[in-house]
Amino acid sequence: MTTELDLGSIRHAPKVLLHDHLDGGLRPDTVLELAERAGYRELPADEPVALADWFRTAAHSGSLERYLQPFAHTVAVMQTAEALHRVAYECVRDLAADAVVYAEVRFAPELHLAAGLTLPQVVEAVLAGFAAGQQDAAAAGTPIVVRTLVTAMRHAARSLDIAELAIDYRDRGVCGFDIAGAEAGHPPTRHLDAFEHIREYNGHSTIHAGEAFGLPSIHEALAFCGADRLGHGVRIVDDITEAADGGQRLGRLAALVRDNRVPLELCPSSNVQTGAVPSFAEHPFDLLARLRFRVTVNTDNRLMSDTSMSREMLRLVETFGYGWADLQRFTINAMKSAFYPFDQRLALIDDVIKPRYAVLIGG
Repeated sequence: MTTELDLGSIRHAPKVLLHDHLDGGLRPDTVLELAERAGYRELPADEPVALADWFRTAAHSGSLERYLQPFAHTVAVMQTAEALHRVAYECVRDLAADAVVYAEVRFAPELHLAAGLTLPQVVEAVLAGFAAGQQDAAAAGTPIVVRTLVTAMRHAARSLDIAELAIDYRDRGVCGFDIAGAEAGHPPTRHLDAFEHIREYNGHSTIHAGEAFGLPSIHEALAFCGADRLGHGVRIVDDITEAADGGQRLGRLAALVRDNRVPLELCPSSNVQTGAVPSFAEHPFDLLARLRFRVTVNTDNRLMSDTSMSREMLRLVETFGYGWADLQRFTINAMKSAFYPFDQRLALIDDVIKPRYAVLIGG
């Protein structure tokens, strides 16, 4: 007998998260406490519920540029090693409590230098927080593996520095390199030296592409920068048209993405907030899944979107009628796509994900 598919049962299902921003997932009470310690007086609310509601409302802006504006508040309270450690630690514990068994959490080290920290000090504080969180999560019976992606801001000029960090710390918990920020006017090819450094040292990269900007952003990310995955990539749907027989015709770029199994780090709730798609019901997630693209489910920014992996999965279930087998497929898609050694990916799939889903599917 299959376990009933609701939020409570989904919370027990193992999950894999590839696209989550550290500065977009703080607990509201933590933002308030860190702001008080830092003497930061610019928060728009002074109690957790109202603050959480403000972040969600402000982020639901209809444009990526406006969606990014509330991050000024979270970044402002993440300027010390202690604050970064705490936020990283709580991130791990929150994900583990939601039955996430593997996560790659990204952040931009260059945004955390205002109080005098160096880039290495920023990375080390976050990695220490992740390590402590994993240790305590395991002791609590909710083991999780958390690795990090270091992100360069695409409008700035520090991408090579950040790429060097990715390589320098890759044996200490940093699993790859990313660029993020407003896409329009800031193509990934402006950062070719950073991506060449990553490729020279056999590193991994993912690029925010095909979110606010269309197919050219995706093309550059793959053809020139050599991205292993696409952060969002939702606009690949622009290269899919209806065929004369009522089916779907893939353009050359869409075919390349599907045929090469390029993972799409889809973030449905966030995509609605930024205006990348009109509504959850109109999100191309289901079309891409039916066409057998390698789709994955992600949160993007848990505070800004008032979401979790369980909630994202439930919304997909309620919108598109998915069952346990579908959720298992999306989870395995993500684990296959992780920047993690193959044998360890396989162990999580065979020893954790499949057995736990078998119980849910079989009741």
